[in-house]
Amino acid sequence: MAWASTQDLFDQRTAFGRLALVHVAMMAGDTFVTVSLAGSLFFSVSPTEAKGKVLAYLLITIAPFAVVSPLLGPLIDRSPNGRRVLVALSAGARAVLCWTMSQHLNSLWLYPEAFLVLISSKLYVVTRGTLVPEMARTDQFSEHGSSVGNAGWPTDAGGEAAGFAGFNAQLTLLGTIAGLLAGTVAAGLLKGIGAPSVLVAASIVYVGATLVSVRLQRPARIVREEFTQMSQAERDRHALNPLGDVEVSWGLGAAALMRFTVGFATFLLAFGLRRGHAGLGWFAFALAMSAVGALLGLGLVTRARNAVRESTLLAYALLATALGAAVASNYPSFVGQAIVAGWFGLCAAVAQPSFDAITQRHVPPGAQGRTFARFAVRQQLAWVIGAVIPVGISLAFVSGDRFIAVIAAVGALFYGVGRRYAGR
Repeated sequence: MAWASTQDLFDQRTAFGRLALVHVAMMAGDTFVTVSLAGSLFFSVSPTEAKGKVLAYLLITIAPFAVVSPLLGPLIDRSPNGRRVLVALSAGARAVLCWTMSQHLNSLWLYPEAFLVLISSKLYVVTRGTLVPEMARTDQFSEHGSSVGNAGWPTDAGGEAAGFAGFNAQLTLLGTIAGLLAGTVAAGLLKGIGAPSVLVAASIVYVGATLVSVRLQRPARIVREEFTQMSQAERDRHALNPLGDVEVSWGLGAAALMRFTVGFATFLLAFGLRRGHAGLGWFAFALAMSAVGALLGLGLVTRARNAVRESTLLAYALLATALGAAVASNYPSFVGQAIVAGWFGLCAAVAQPSFDAITQRHVPPGAQGRTFARFAVRQQLAWVIGAVIPVGISLAFVSGDRFIAVIAAVGALFYGVGRRYAGR
């Protein structure tokens, strides 16, 4: 599957291949920014001081969605070619901001600049969610002419609708690989030269992302019309239920809970390692395990998407999270927690592409921009709430793992039962 993804990445004749190249550049840049801020806000100060700085940063991560959701979401939906322009603007803005941040790491200017970087980043995340079906449909239309489905997504050779989980997983897989490679380079720069050099490198990467964003393929006219226009019936349904139908609204709850557990587990591990005076090698090992787990999870999604419904994959991801946390609570060591970080990475990698596919399948294309923006707000809020708990309260690994096990198991039960009865 990684080989197929790489082929798509370098096949710049396709719309999806060009989007994949943009995504790789964006994820590499985001990794540089994350490593730089981690070095300046987390590792450079004592654990007590780090708590205050991390809490401030977590609160900042929520604020960008207040801009993206009400203002930019409708713009994404209304403009036929605006999605490509917004992606380029997102990369260009971060190229400038990362350069200025490299000059203000010890200044209060760092926080408003980081805020603007996050706005630009979330703008790309939301726009990408709408571009995946648009680019896939463009390739399908170019290859097969009128042999496309009637709901805005491609059909396979057998005529049955193929979900978007594979496309989402493929992009995420490429982004994860790019993040791993960029993280290695960024860590070397951080240790050898310092955090400002990492931000300068991020600025250069974002310049490249801007250039490749300009090359995003313009969708065929029929695809543009289908993805920017809504019938009156679709408008009425969307106005009555902006969260989508039962499948989407229950999926949002499950995906948000998964993001909650990821945020909680991430900072439980980070501050647990700091309190245990673990060296940077342990942080690198945990990060590597999480990345490996994510790669395995994305491969699983791609292979299972035709055999298992996305909603079932989402439920299995929550159950697997609960099981992994329960097992990890019996092994409260650095090694055990690093291994379970890989397991959580696998579960999260299964859950998010599955939920994105559910949204792309059931939400009218003309409303996907504002819908993805609205959902991103809720998921980011869930992540921050989960992260704040171990940042504000010093929890042992055993207590934290047991909490994750209970919350994920209850969530999986509610999702499975509630979705079924609500559908009836």
